[in-house]
This record gives sequence, structure tokens and C-alpha cells, in this order.
Amino acid sequence: MSTSYLIKNVAVLGGTPSDLLLQDGVVRDAADAPADAEVIDATGLVALPGLVDLHTHLREPGREDAETVETGTQAAALGGFTAVFAMANTEPVADTAGVVEQVWRLGREAGHCDVYPVGAVTVGLGGERLAELGAMADSAARVRVFSDDGRCVSDAVLMRRALEYVKAFDGVIAQHAQEPRLTEGAQMNEGELSGRLGLAGWPAVAEEAIIARDCLLAAHVGSRLHVCHVSTAGSVDIVRDAKRKGWAVTAEACPHHLLLTDELAATYDPIYKVNPPLRSATDVEALRAGLADGTIDIVATDHAPHPHEDKDCEWSAAAFGMLGLETALSIVQHTMVDAGLLDWAGVAERMSYAPARIGRVTDHGRPIEVGEPANVVLYDPAATRTIDPSESASLSRNTPYRGMELPGRVVATFLRGKATVLDGKLA
Repeated sequence: MSTSYLIKNVAVLGGTPSDLLLQDGVVRDAADAPADAEVIDATGLVALPGLVDLHTHLREPGREDAETVETGTQAAALGGFTAVFAMANTEPVADTAGVVEQVWRLGREAGHCDVYPVGAVTVGLGGERLAELGAMADSAARVRVFSDDGRCVSDAVLMRRALEYVKAFDGVIAQHAQEPRLTEGAQMNEGELSGRLGLAGWPAVAEEAIIARDCLLAAHVGSRLHVCHVSTAGSVDIVRDAKRKGWAVTAEACPHHLLLTDELAATYDPIYKVNPPLRSATDVEALRAGLADGTIDIVATDHAPHPHEDKDCEWSAAAFGMLGLETALSIVQHTMVDAGLLDWAGVAERMSYAPARIGRVTDHGRPIEVGEPANVVLYDPAATRTIDPSESASLSRNTPYRGMELPGRVVATFLRGKATVLDGKLA
């Protein structure tokens, strides 16, 4: 297949249609297209920089029954992603240079998108002593993001030490904000509905208290804090205040928290069980507003695949988590673009430029300009599709959007000029 693609009549960031040439891994002047370039008619399509997900669970090593680096990065490519950050809660935990290098090499071998391992903050996610942060930073994987995601670094002294440690190599601590003593046995958002359903409530303050504490700690030591999967209106307010004070705090929202509410728990279907839980319609509105005004910096999927048996059971026994890679861009279009809250340049900022900056990745999240890396996604915002879990590239099927009609379709994804997806299918 030709290594050159001439993309005709594409609207870069939704602007005036023009032509793009992807050649030798970079964006070139379309006037210099070689005669053998493969031509793609992109009339009606939007070109975005390749998406970057700062929060993905690829499960390998250890839970290859749920996902592998191969299948997870295939799902990522189909969703328009050219880079993902793989969370550390694998088996064994990614808390050493050896494990993060294994994940990094698996990503390179798969080739569907770049994989950047996230290192654990504490040994075994145990919350008792710091993991080998420096060794992971110096490894071939060059880890810059550290998180015990799935568990909170609840010890304030340990969190302070982690924030201090990563300053030496410009790292960031990505906190799973959940005060464990306030969420013991919690099953869903705390409120009138949880009482009516008889499910243990998960109070908003359990998230907000940790975020407030960690913002203060980050400011105190002069380090970078990233807040994972913000889910409450109060959390948005705390992050907004931290930013107003000039503190180095960033935050993410997940697609499911931008769309779905805790009312879905009334079905008792564990497909809607997630950590943090689905919140109220008021929280959803606050998250959308926070994402629109830049308080929330990025959209991150928290793609959390689980095998059938971990979800096909009673609510209390079911695993927390939802798929997200293949539907993220459609959810953002539906909740933000079609609602007039973001334009396509804003989507590029929150799903490509900003996550790459936070993760300290220099060859992703780049503008679509001559001389820049050819990491590009072509997207059809006028298309619609009905979500069928059986069509997912993921090994798991736990999508909360089954049967839902969503706008938009990823038509093509290019990683350094190589097509990973063409005509909506893996290349």
C-alpha cells in the first residue's frame, strides 16, 4: 500500500475544506503530492489531531481475559486515538521499571497506537510505601504519569512525598479521589435514589475532600496534580478555585459522566456500575460547563473492560467499570459539540493537545500543519450509528451504550502517516 495519503476537501478542526498530504510520517504540502499517493475523498469530514487518552485500562499483564494491549489499542484506533496511557492496576502491578517496560514494548509490537505506561504511586497499589518512581521515569518507557487509579492514595504524608518526588523529572501524580472510609461498601451515588433502591450511597464529599486536600498539598510543595474522573459539581468548583489561584492542577472528565446519570441505577443493571459512580443531572450539567470553560482540562475515557462473568451478576457483586475508547468522540460530539458548548478546535484541545501536554508527550497532540507528525483522525459528524457491543474490538462487552443511537463515526485514523483505520475498519 502507498505510504502517502492525499486527503481531499477535509475540514481541519471544522474549518474551510482543504487538502492534506500525509507522507513519510509527517504532514506535507498537498501541492507536492506524488502521483502514486492514495487519494481519500474527505468531503464532509472533519480532521482532528490524533486523540490522546490519559486514562485507559489495557489489563495486560494479568487479566488478558478482559483485554490485551493488542485488542485495547485496536479499540483505541477505531475510536480515533493515536496514543493511550495504560493504567498501572495490572497483575503484577506496574510499579517497577520491568513491568512498565513490558507494557511499553507490547504497545510498540501491536502498532495500533502508542502506549505510554502509567506507573503506580505505591508498591502493589497498597498505599503504604512509594513505588520505584525514579526507576520507572528513567526506564525505556520514560514514565511521567503516576497513579494508583482504582485506589486512592489516602495517606496525606505519602501523597505529599509522591508529589515532592516527581518534581525531579517533571512528573505528575494522577489521583483517584476517593476517601475510603467514606465509601466502604458504597454502590452508587448517595442521594434519595440510593435510599429508595436500598444501595449503599457514595457521597460526593468522599471525592471532594481528597481533591481539596491534594490541591493544597500540590500548592504547598510546588508540584503537579492531575485529578482523575471528576464526577461532582463540588469537585468542579474546587478545581476551578485551585486554577484561579494559579496552582498546577489539571482534571479530567469521562464521557459517561458527561451523559449518564444515577437514575440508570434504578434498573439494577451492573453495566451502569462504575467508579466513581454515575451522579445526578445537576452534576452532569456542572461537568459539561466545567469542560466548556476549561476548568476541566481533558476528556479521558477510563476505558475499563471486564469479562462477561464480572458484569453478568447481581449489582453488589459486579465489577466497577465501563468501556469507553470506541464511543468517546461520539459522546463528546453529542454532549458538547451538538449542544453548542465546544467547537471542533475545543475538542482537539481537550482530547489531544491538553492530554499530551499533561502526560509530557511531545510527538502527539500536535497541530495539523506542514512538518508536524501525521497523527490524524478523519471524523464524520453527520453520520449516526447504533451501538452494538458485538462489533467492538475490545475483548469485553461492558458498554453502557448498547442499543443507543450516537452521532458521528471515525472514518480513518493515521499514526505517523500509517493508516490504522480506513473506512471505519482496522487497516
